[in-house]
Amino acid sequence: MLFDGLPRPIRLLLAIVLVGVVGVLDFWTGFQVSLSFFYLLPVALTAWSLGRSAGLAASLVSATVWLVANHLAGDPLAGSVVFLWNAAIRLGFFAVFAALLAQLRAVLDRERMLSRTDHLTDALNTRAFTEAANAELDRSRRYGHSFALAYVDLDNFKAVNDRFGHSTGDALLQAVVRTIRACIRRTDTIARLGGDEFGILMPETDADAARRATENLRTNVLEAMRARGWPVTISVGVLTCLEVPESVDALVSRTDALMYDVKRATKDGVAYAVYEERGVPSEARRSGTAGDRV
Repeated sequence: MLFDGLPRPIRLLLAIVLVGVVGVLDFWTGFQVSLSFFYLLPVALTAWSLGRSAGLAASLVSATVWLVANHLAGDPLAGSVVFLWNAAIRLGFFAVFAALLAQLRAVLDRERMLSRTDHLTDALNTRAFTEAANAELDRSRRYGHSFALAYVDLDNFKAVNDRFGHSTGDALLQAVVRTIRACIRRTDTIARLGGDEFGILMPETDADAARRATENLRTNVLEAMRARGWPVTISVGVLTCLEVPESVDALVSRTDALMYDVKRATKDGVAYAVYEERGVPSEARRSGTAGDRV
């Protein structure tokens, strides 16, 4: 919603202003006309957008403003036990409403997150990756910035599953994602695109930066595998885009083909290419345990 897109201080200010506006209207209409329902609007906006604690604070402020407005409007019950009881009931109603609404938002946010992430590794799933890649393609078309995609496949992963069991295979996948995530920038995106295949989208990245980032993460992944005694290496295809491919499918297909070049040739290496003008990838280069070779 629009309110969510505003900075947090602005949202807080708008909620306070809205409570004040309702309070003024409550005073002008007199104590005979109840506007309690309208206090729910700032309470709802605050609880939904800022969470349970902020919603409870908005409930307290709204109940207090109601009490003051009706007292100034000349409510004959002002100051009595009944008046204070009514204020407490309103506060309780506002607070319960805010807590329930904040809990609903938390559940919906969690469901939305789960629908976009891989349940095992907590990396993005294919659907979320496609959305992120489409956004990056659109941004690159608009601003002319280069970006890169690395497609990672685990070598000998099936052997680990067969030898150590699927629980170890699951732990291995989680370790790979943790290691890669520790190597990449916060602006980069990692997604699980298959059983043991991962995509790493790197915005604002040229060919040299993509090469350095990939070699760094490859070194760290191999060290993590050796430290645990897992006989797994990685084959990687890296496509740096100076021009924008026609679609996400085309981007992934070209990068996947680079990865399979490594897979068929030697495994345990990286193939690089640059997607240049007229959509023609430059000659791929591969690096592996024996060093660079064309």
